[in-house]
Amino acid sequence: MSDTALQWFKSSYSGDEGGACVEVATQPTAVHVRDSKNPAGPQLAVAPGAWAAFVAQR
Repeated sequence: MSDTALQWFKSSYSGDEGGACVEVATQPTAVHVRDSKNPAGPQLAVAPGAWAAFVAQR
């Protein structure tokens, strides 16, 4: 998936101080996760169900 085709959103838990920030982009078949400080860097893609289980553990 091309990075330009994804619409990225910064985590609501990320502050504005420039620290550890996570961005996510959702699709019907995957949730993409990346470091907002390194948008060209590696990304993680997980199934929507796996992401839902992960965020439910907060």
